[in-house]
Amino acid sequence: MGLMGATGVGVGAIVGGGILALAGVAFAATGPGALAAFTLNGLIALVTALTFAEMATAFPESGGVYAFSKKVLSVEAAFAFGWVVWFASIMAAVLYALGFAAYAVIAVEPLWTMISGTAPAFLARRSTLTALAIAATACYLLALVRRATGGGEWATWGKVFIFGALIAGGCWALLDRTAAETSAQLQPFFPRGGIGLVEAMGYTFIALQGFDLIAAVAGEVRKPGKNIPRAMLMSLGIALAIYLPFLFITATVGVPTGESIVTASTERPEAVVAVAAHNYMGPLGYWLVVLAALLAMLSALRANILAASRVALAMARDRTLPVQLAELREPQGSPAAALLVTTGIVIAILLVVPDVAAAGAASSLIFLLTFALTHGLNLLTGKRGGTRDAPFKVPFSPFTQIGGGLACFALAVFQGIQVPAAGLVTATWLGIGGFLFLSLFARRARVVDASAEALDPRLIRLRGRSPLVLVPIANPASAEALVGVANALAPPRVGRVLLHSVIQPPGEWIPGAVPAQLSDTQAVLREALSASFAAGLAPEALATVAPIPWQEIVRVAQTHRCEALLLGMGKLTDEFMGADLEQLMSLVDCDVVLLRAQPGWRLSEVRRVLVAVGGRGDHDALRARLLGSLLRTGEREIRYLRVLPANTARGVAERARHELVQLARDEAPGAAAADLVYSDDVAAEVARRAAECDLVVLGLQRISRRQKIFGEVSLRVARDTNTAVLMISRRG
Repeated sequence: MGLMGATGVGVGAIVGGGILALAGVAFAATGPGALAAFTLNGLIALVTALTFAEMATAFPESGGVYAFSKKVLSVEAAFAFGWVVWFASIMAAVLYALGFAAYAVIAVEPLWTMISGTAPAFLARRSTLTALAIAATACYLLALVRRATGGGEWATWGKVFIFGALIAGGCWALLDRTAAETSAQLQPFFPRGGIGLVEAMGYTFIALQGFDLIAAVAGEVRKPGKNIPRAMLMSLGIALAIYLPFLFITATVGVPTGESIVTASTERPEAVVAVAAHNYMGPLGYWLVVLAALLAMLSALRANILAASRVALAMARDRTLPVQLAELREPQGSPAAALLVTTGIVIAILLVVPDVAAAGAASSLIFLLTFALTHGLNLLTGKRGGTRDAPFKVPFSPFTQIGGGLACFALAVFQGIQVPAAGLVTATWLGIGGFLFLSLFARRARVVDASAEALDPRLIRLRGRSPLVLVPIANPASAEALVGVANALAPPRVGRVLLHSVIQPPGEWIPGAVPAQLSDTQAVLREALSASFAAGLAPEALATVAPIPWQEIVRVAQTHRCEALLLGMGKLTDEFMGADLEQLMSLVDCDVVLLRAQPGWRLSEVRRVLVAVGGRGDHDALRARLLGSLLRTGEREIRYLRVLPANTARGVAERARHELVQLARDEAPGAAAADLVYSDDVAAEVARRAAECDLVVLGLQRISRRQKIFGEVSLRVARDTNTAVLMISRRG
C-alpha cells in the first residue's frame, strides 16, 4: 500500500467510533473542558506516534510492537508482547462489530416501524445484534482474503466526508449565535477542576488509538521510510482536525441556549452526539451521525482485523504461533490462514461471551501499556545503535520518549484502577499464552530465533549481548580452524573469541631460567595469533597457570561467563575421550562444541554440510545458530540426514520424515534438504554419506553430571571418516 492506503488504515481505526462513544463520557467528566482533554491526549498520541514512526522505519516489517520487542528483547518477551497485542486488536474488532450492529438496529428500527406500522421486536434481541456483527466480520474476512489490504476505503473516507458535513452544518448554526452566547455555553470550562480533566483524558485516550496499526502492517507499505511517518502523522492530524471542531460545536450549538452540555451528557452520554446534531441540523443531523457511526464501526473493524492478522502472521513466521498461520494465499499474497483464525476468534467471542466490557477495557489497558513500553524500547534501541540509520528520528530525544512513556503509563494506571477487571482479563490471557508457549511453541521458536540471530548478528547487539567463546589452544596448527568456527559462533564486532593456554607449573624451577612450559605457551599463542591474523580474525588471548588443565578451563569459562566452549580434538583415543573430558563438559555452564579436522581445514572453504540427526534434541538452537552463521558467510549446501532401522513401520517413517523436513526449515530456512534413509548400521551410513561432504555436524546428548555424553554412533562417525566433524552439545 502507498501513503493513502497506510493513512487509511490509521484513519479507519481512529476516526469515528471513539468520538461517538466517548464524547458524552468526556463531557460528563469535565464539561466543555473535554476539548482540553482531547487536545492533551492528542499531544500524547502525537509523541507516541513519533516513537512508533522511528521504530517502524528502523524495522519496516509487519508486527508492530511484536516486531520491535523481537529485535530488542528475547523471543519469550516478544511472544508476550505479540500475544497481548493480538488479543487487544481482536477485542477491539469485537467491540466495533457490536457497535456496528447496535447502530444498524438504530437505523433499521424507525424505517421498519414506518413501513410496517409496528416496532420490530426481533431487533432488540441479542441474537440479532450477534448475527449482524458476525455478518460484518465475515464480509471483511472475505474482502481481506481476496485482496491483501482488503478494500474498505469507501467506509473510511465516507465517514470523514460525513463528519465534514456535520462540522459544516455546525459552523453554519454558529452564525446565528453571538460570541457572548457561544462563550456562555462554554462556562464553566472545567466544572470539576483538574480531577475531571484527568478522568476525561483517561476515559478517552483510546479514541486516538489506531496510528499504531500502521506499524502493524509496515511490511506492506511502499517506501516505508517516508510513508510510515507521514501516514501516522496524517491520520492523527485528520482525527484531531475532526474531533476538536466537532466537540466545540457539540458543546455550543449542540445544546439549546441556557442548557448545559454536562447535564445533557450525564443523562444520556451514549446519545449526546446524535442529540446535539439533531439540535442544530434537525433530523438530517441525527441520521448523518447514525450513518457516520455505521461507517466508523465498519472501517475500525476492518483496520483491527487487518492489523491483528498481521501480528499473527509475524508471530507464525517466528514459530511463536503455529507455522500454518504464516501461509499466504497466492497470487494475492494475503495471509488467509491468519485471517481465518483471527476472525474465527472474533466470531467465537461474539457467540459465547455475553459481556465484553471488561475485555474491551483490557484492550485499552494493553494498548496503553504497550505504548509506554514502546517508548522504553525506542530508548533502548537507540542506545544500542538500532535506530542509528532510521530514516525518521524522534525530535528532542530522549525527553520526548520519557514524557510520552510516563503519560501513557499514567493513563494505563488510571484505566487499571477504574476497571480492575481489565487487569484480571489481561493477566488471564497472558497466563493462557504462557502455558501454550512453553508447552507447544517454545522449542521451535527458540530454534528459529537462534537462526535469525546468526543470519543477522545485529540482533545480538540490539539485545544487549556480547557472546564470548572460549577456545583452549594446545596445538597452534589447529588455531586457525578453531578461531574460524569460534567466529561463526560469536560474529566479529558482536561477540568475542578468547584463546586460552594453560601453563602447568614446573616441578622444579631454576632461578633465571625460562621454564619449558612457558616457552611452549608463548610459542602456541604466538603461532595461534599469527594464524588468526593471517585469516583476518582478531581474537583475544589469555594464559593461566594451573596443575590440572581441564579444571582450569572450567574455572576460566565460569569466571568469564562464556557462552560457548570450543575444543579441538586431535586424536579420538579412549584416553582423550575419557572421564576428564566428559567431566569438563558436564561442569561448564555453557554450550560445548568439539571440532575434529585435518590440518589446513578452514570453515570458509566448506561448501557441503551434512547434519546427522536422530530427531529433535536439546541442541537444536545451538545447531541453528551454527548453521545460520555458515549461511550468512557464504553459499552452502546443507543436507539433513536421519537413519531409521530397516524394519521401521510406514506410519512412524512418515512422521519422522515430516519432523525432519520441519527441522530443516526451522534451522536453515530455504537452504536445506532432508534425506530419510533406512539402515541397521546408523554410524556406517552416516560415515558413508559424510565422505561426500566438507563438514559433518553431530549432536551430543544433553550435558548432565550423571549421564554419559559421548554416544557410540557419534564416536564411530568421527573415527570412521576423514571429513571434518563438529560435535555440539547444549549447556546442561
